[in-house]
Amino acid sequence: MNGRVLRTELRRTVAPWAGAVVLVLALAFLLLIPGPWSRGTVRWTDQWTSLAMWTRSLLVYLWPPAVGLGALQGLRDHRARISELLTSTPRPAWHRAAALAGPSVLTLVAAFALLVAVGAVQVLAGPAYQHLGWLPISLVGALSLAVGAVLGMGLGRALPSVLTPPAVTVAAFVFITLLRVSSDTAVPTPLVSNRLSLLSPAVSQVREVLLTLSASAHLGQTLWLLGLGATGFALLAAATRRGRLLAWTPVLAGAVLALLVLPSDPRRTYVVDEAAAAMVCEGPVCVTKTHQARLHELADAGKQALHEMRGALGDRAPRQIRESTELRALGDTPQRSREAVLVDFDDGMIAAAEGRELTRALLAEGLVPSCSPRTGNESGTLQDIAAQSIAAGSVTGKLEPFGGTAHQAADQREIARPAWQRFQAQPRAEQRTRIRAAHTAALSCKGDVLHKLSAGGAR
Repeated sequence: MNGRVLRTELRRTVAPWAGAVVLVLALAFLLLIPGPWSRGTVRWTDQWTSLAMWTRSLLVYLWPPAVGLGALQGLRDHRARISELLTSTPRPAWHRAAALAGPSVLTLVAAFALLVAVGAVQVLAGPAYQHLGWLPISLVGALSLAVGAVLGMGLGRALPSVLTPPAVTVAAFVFITLLRVSSDTAVPTPLVSNRLSLLSPAVSQVREVLLTLSASAHLGQTLWLLGLGATGFALLAAATRRGRLLAWTPVLAGAVLALLVLPSDPRRTYVVDEAAAAMVCEGPVCVTKTHQARLHELADAGKQALHEMRGALGDRAPRQIRESTELRALGDTPQRSREAVLVDFDDGMIAAAEGRELTRALLAEGLVPSCSPRTGNESGTLQDIAAQSIAAGSVTGKLEPFGGTAHQAADQREIARPAWQRFQAQPRAEQRTRIRAAHTAALSCKGDVLHKLSAGGAR
């Protein structure tokens, strides 16, 4: 296709509108609607992999319009009543199909590239971990939009009716939504297996900054999309009923090959990026390469916290502070360790703290690590925060609420103050005994930590 033909087709088709719809919808969603994509370590403008994954997750809303607008484009010759005229010309049918499909493919790919570029500018402006592992995620996303448009055109040509565009749009949305039922959970559902869920061009929402898609997932999805695109193009070029029946061969072959390659286990679909999770250390304080920019600040506060913990716990004190890389499902109990204070940068108490406040937060997490499952940045229950504020206060000599949590300072004080007064009324030796008892209970998640600090003994 030469430049003159491309310019003509762009003026005559809905291709520019398809690209505009995809770009505007995606930017409006990411920039105007608050959600997990706009906060925490998985913010879409913080890291390359998060950028790629969040833009791919939006395909649940972007892919159906691409298919529907493609179907509208496929009706062009039927609406102009020139289908029979075109079939009588000596020009090969695939030439005409390519001329019709090319502009839509180009504009949709360009729109997706612009969406990624908007996020990339912001990622480059920050201290993100630089790598190219995110590229396959975005390339498959761009391919899926191109394939969706070509498939829609083929269906529009094969089913020339004004009802075809809205029907295929709804069908595409139902298809991608049903597959998403499985892909957004930690384990496959009885309705859709993990392999089938990966036939969706969209991916799950991002919950862990270190997660990426496996190579087998990329390969399987690419095979499936190529088969789907080949079927769409064959339908667009077919002039006979036999040709339209044979056009379904590529998608069947692509589905078979994809299902042979795609992983059956979600844990082999979303895997830890080993390079991003590699540890970078400054003395006894270690973080992943992804958060290397935070190492110096954390090291200064962490070394002071480790020193103060040794005074409170003696030989039982942790000897290291390191970022937690354990993957956990929603509602899982946080990882704990006797040897190290495990830091989660999605914990609001850690993420919002600086200087002495960061030292105090590390001190609290080291003395009485939280046992409560965390689904956001709430840093545990109100009782957990109260116990941690008392534990930190036993070292600093002052009871203070923690910022960055989901609990108001006044609520924290209301719960912690009576227990703090009872704790302060004890001799120093008894206070140390209670801190050690609370530390043991918190590590094992057995017993009421706040009660051990305020009243001692077991409950």
